[in-house]
Amino acid sequence: MSDLTIPPEVADKLGYYVYLYVDPRTDEPFYVGKGLKRRILAHLDETRDSFKLRTIRELQEAGLEPRLEVLTHGLQNEETAFRIESAIIDLLGLGALTNQVRGWKSVQFGRLPLRELISYYAAEPVVIADAALLIRINRQYRHNMSPQELYEATRGVWRVGKRREDAAFAMSVFEGIVKEVFEIESWHPAGTTPYETRDDVNREGRWEFRGAIAEDAIRSRYFDRKVSDYFTKGAQSPVVYVNC
Repeated sequence: MSDLTIPPEVADKLGYYVYLYVDPRTDEPFYVGKGLKRRILAHLDETRDSFKLRTIRELQEAGLEPRLEVLTHGLQNEETAFRIESAIIDLLGLGALTNQVRGWKSVQFGRLPLRELISYYAAEPVVIADAALLIRINRQYRHNMSPQELYEATRGVWRVGKRREDAAFAMSVFEGIVKEVFEIESWHPAGTTPYETRDDVNREGRWEFRGAIAEDAIRSRYFDRKVSDYFTKGAQSPVVYVNC
């Protein structure tokens, strides 16, 4: 049984929405629905036999859970949700999707795992007590990034001055939320240390760090917390120094 819950304040922001149940073994949706409030969770408690329920039980017997994703939300009314649900069912019935570009307002209203959507709306602000760099990775971030991809998107390549040497930690920030915390071990000119998932790092005058995920005592302090107040509105730099 999933441990997911939807806080009331998040449910209010969701409005009507369209959702997917995804098989984590194949990354393919096996159910499309529309709903309001906690409807997305209701199928986990169903007892009526159906192909959907058999698939959920098959996953659970294998020690897995379906991945719940909100495809779009903030819809004005139930009819709109019905229309989108119907269109998605028709589309998925025709074959696999190949779209890779995020759509209009997809950060706010597009497809996201339910856990991440709850985090996006319910994240609490945090006061940063450590010397750190906040690094916005909005352009490179994807909700299904591997840990290595997230690390490499965060560690380079940046225009930073000597103050970088005073920072103990670097935080991956997406839409104002901390998605990971890395302890900085060393700094190097851009493109001089190996990457596994990037080839766009040879940029003169920029820097990259090497490091590792911070220990739990530090990571738990900042992970999934809101730091948007540290970024000046309209500022172009993706990097903000805090306490350094």
